Order: sequence, then C-alpha cells, then structure tokens
Amino acid sequence: MRLKLLNVLVTLGLAATAAQATVTDQMIENDAKSTGDVLSWGIGPQGQRYSPLKAVNTKNVAKLLPVWSFSFGGEKQRGQETQPVIHKGKMFVTASYSRLFALDAKTGAKLWKYEHRLPDGIMPCCDVINRGAALYDNLVIFATLDAQLVALNQDTGEVVWKEKIDNYADGYSASAAPLIAQGLLITGVSGGEFGVIGRVEARDPKTGKMVWSRPVVEGHMGKKFDKDGNATDNGISGTTGKTWPGDLWKTGGSAPWLGGTYDPKTGLAYFGTGNPAPWNSHLRKGDNLYSCSTVAIDVKTGQIVWHYQGTPNDGWDFDGVNEFITYEDGGKILGGKADRNGFFYVLDAKTGKLENAFPFVKKITWATGIDLKTGRPNFVPENRPGDPTAGADGKKGNVVFSAPSFLGGKNQMPMAYSPDTKLFYVPSNEWGMEIWNEPITYKKGAAYLGAGFTIKTLSDGPIGALRAVDPKTGKIVWEATNNAPLWGGVLTTGGNLVFWGTPEGFLQAADAKTGKILWKFQTGSGIVAPPVTWQDGGEQYVAVASGWGGAVPLWGGDVAKKVNYLEQGGSMWVFKIPK
Repeated sequence: MRLKLLNVLVTLGLAATAAQATVTDQMIENDAKSTGDVLSWGIGPQGQRYSPLKAVNTKNVAKLLPVWSFSFGGEKQRGQETQPVIHKGKMFVTASYSRLFALDAKTGAKLWKYEHRLPDGIMPCCDVINRGAALYDNLVIFATLDAQLVALNQDTGEVVWKEKIDNYADGYSASAAPLIAQGLLITGVSGGEFGVIGRVEARDPKTGKMVWSRPVVEGHMGKKFDKDGNATDNGISGTTGKTWPGDLWKTGGSAPWLGGTYDPKTGLAYFGTGNPAPWNSHLRKGDNLYSCSTVAIDVKTGQIVWHYQGTPNDGWDFDGVNEFITYEDGGKILGGKADRNGFFYVLDAKTGKLENAFPFVKKITWATGIDLKTGRPNFVPENRPGDPTAGADGKKGNVVFSAPSFLGGKNQMPMAYSPDTKLFYVPSNEWGMEIWNEPITYKKGAAYLGAGFTIKTLSDGPIGALRAVDPKTGKIVWEATNNAPLWGGVLTTGGNLVFWGTPEGFLQAADAKTGKILWKFQTGSGIVAPPVTWQDGGEQYVAVASGWGGAVPLWGGDVAKKVNYLEQGGSMWVFKIPK
C-alpha cells in the first residue's frame, strides 16, 4: 500500500513538474514582469520590449563582457532579424533560410537544430530572414519562407505539426514571429508586392488547426472553422467596392507581414497592414482599406473592432505594418506607433481614437502633417508620383522626390517603451527616394508594383538615429545618430538603459534619460535584430543576433552603395557582468 501511495505521489509530482515546465497563457501574459525567461516577441504581448531588471545599470554596464557566441554556420548567412525566446534554460533562435536552433542559454551549446527544406521558387521580398518563434505548451512554433507554420518539440526538435498557410508560388511567404493570445496562435502573411490578399489567422497552437481567418483587404469574407475544419462565413471585411475601384480589391496586397501585439486588458490583437497593390495609386483611387493601417481584432471572434489608416491611397509603399505598442497613461490604455510614413501616432487602444500625431523624422515631403480632428494626412498633391497615362508616351509618370523613402522613417526594427521614463525609443532613418509610376497588369506569382524607384541619401551626414520620443508632447528628448541606417530593434530596462545595435556591428547601451552611450561591443557583423535580457542564477544576461542583411543591401540604391563595405554574418551573442 505504501509503495502504491509512493508511486502515486511520484507520478503526481512529475505531472506537476511537467505542468510547470510548459508555457501557459498566463505565463505569456506575465512575460513583461517575469524576468527569468523571454516567452514572446516583444518581451510581453504588449510589445514594450521593457525589462524591469536592474542588475545591469548605468553605473556598471561598462563591465559587460561576452559569455558566449554561437555561429549559425555554413554559407547561409544573410540577414539575421531574429529575436530569441528563452525558457527552462534553453534559447530558441531562428536564423536565415527558415532554420531554428535550440541552445543552452548559459553556455551556447547546441542542443538541436531544425532546418526547413525550402523549395525552389520562394519569393521573399526583403531577404531570407526570420524574426523569431513563439512558445506554447512544450512547443516552439515558427513561420517559414515557403508560407508554412512548423511546431517543434522544445526538448527534441521533432516536428509535432506542420500546416500550410498558402501557396508560395502565388507570392505568399511568412517570416514574422507568431503571436500567442487567449490560447490562440495568431499570424499574418507576407507578399504584398505580389498582389496577395493580406489576412490575419488564428489557430490552435497545439494542433495547427484553423479557428478563424480575417482578411484585411476590404470586400473579402472572413471565415470561422469548427473542430473538423469546416468553414463558415464570418462577415465581410468592410464594404465591398467602397474604397477600391473595380476589381482591384481582389489582388489588394495589404499584407500584415510583421506580426502583431496583444493587450489582455482590451482583449484585442493589433496588426499593422502593408501597402496596397499595385504601388501605382492612380489605378486604385480611394482609401483602399485596410491597407497601411492598424487593425484591432477581437481575439475571440476574429472581427475587426476598429481601424486607423495612416496613409490612405498610399502611393509611396508606406507599409503600415510597424508594431502598435500599448501602454497605460492617466488611466487610459494607449498605443504608440512609429509609422513608415514618418509620423508617430498615439491612439486609444480600446476605440482607435487618435490622441496625437507628429513627425519623428526631420524631412517629410508627401504630407504637411496630420489633421487631429479627422485623423487624415494633409497631402501635398504635387509630391505624389505621377499618373503614367498622363504622359506623352503613357509609359512613365512624372518622377517625384519623396522623403522618407519607401524603406521608411522606421521599418521592421521594433522600438521600445519604458514605463519608467515614459518615452519611446525609436530607431529611425533620414533618407529619400526618386519614385515614378508605370503601367502594370496583375499576373499571379509575379511582382505587382507599377513603379520604379531609387533610394537617395539626404546629405553626407548620418542616416540613422535612435530617438527618445515623448508621446505626449511629440518632442525628441534626445537622439544618438549613426552613419549607416539603423535596421535593428531596441531594448530598455529598469536599470535606466537602452540597448540597440548598428549595421557597423556594435551592440551598444545608453542612459535612457540622456542618451549618453555608456558601452559598446563589436559583434563582427551588422546588427539588424532586437536585443533581449533575462536573469538566471541571480545574474542578468543580454543577448542579440548579429548578421548584416535585410532590405537595405537589396533595395537601398545609393544608400546600399554607401554601406557596401559591411560584411555578412550569422551568430548569436550573449553578455553578462562577470562575478
């Protein structure tokens, strides 16, 4: 009897340990406050990228030294835009070409590797990058360049499930870190340059089975799915034909390719949407909802609760995908977004009401400002690329110079928000472009632009600047300039620090209140990824992926020529202060 009782107690104990080891919804919602792990892209579903850790601070950050470095290996270097997630002493980090590594977080030892078999003919827009994985239960889940989702066992790396998002031959791909909210795995799609239909989808993270699908191009029908996978209609997004002329909504782009954030207090997931297709705005007169917008989606139902459009009838490729970070101020839940179009927006996270809007870059030519009453930009009509049908030969519209460039005042690199300083830390760039429109006809699986462009520098001075922005006043409190364009994300901490990387290869830390740079370390290749921090055994660690790449060397025109001396790489770096 005693032996049986002992066996029962041991079994219960093992079960309890296993339950504690798995990642739960509550753990993910608490990620911003729990400092022993990093369970989500954004260090918390709200995306603030803030850690309360203070062991590394302004007084001792100069003592940070590398603990280990791990090479992603082989010839598959290219851009490394990943943010690692950390649980149970394991670091899960994605790499270029749809790879995922499990590493010992203390030593950097490789525990296992998954290398997704990519077919010929994938069509990623902006390098073969991946931005990170999601953790749930005992799974690590990530998206692949051939538009699939793969869930792996955290301990062994074995494939638990694999689901196709869409057909890569039609231009679909995926590279964003999935979002976990209310027990659902929520993802977007990439491929706006190929006339795909942007959408946000929710799945059961344990099985990959679809729960709901929400198109973010007006006129398309949402779907909800039962346990057997049977689909029923879940309402049309918007009103068919209202803001799109003719049939262009059928190939409307608007891909939410960066992924989303979630606030447990509102119950809403926030996704930014990309450019409408094609780029030639004269073909699609109207606002073209829900392109270049923030959409707030009810996680339970998949319905769009509100939307805010930053660039109606976009003619400059100003994707509105940038992250919407929620924060509390004066009893309100607000959200901040630094848009690719050069304006910073503050919205009520429950209703979408515009609270404030202001420039965070110095040169904007396409609009003079944002009307705070209507929420609409004050366009400069002569700075829209010209209609090619108005020209003598009908082959090329009037060329205009526009700032910022289509690479944006801020692009994929996530900013951070500190509840201590109440400032946003925005990696921003000052550049412009020559852009013109051309005739275009949609062909499935082919590029669908209808525009030509050349990225230009604005001066001989620095292009990049990390800016501390006050969302109440719109003032830039301080900035730290950088010669090359910034393309990596930001981390801020309770130790009054801001960490970010540069294309020149430095991970650096500054005083969050003053911007004074207190520490930097050369990682050997350009940093285009966001740093993270956590503690283990009473010690605080800081980590970042290094590996130059992404859109700048591919599409950067004159800027790409200016930084062509930068070397590619592919490695993970971890730092701490020695005892």
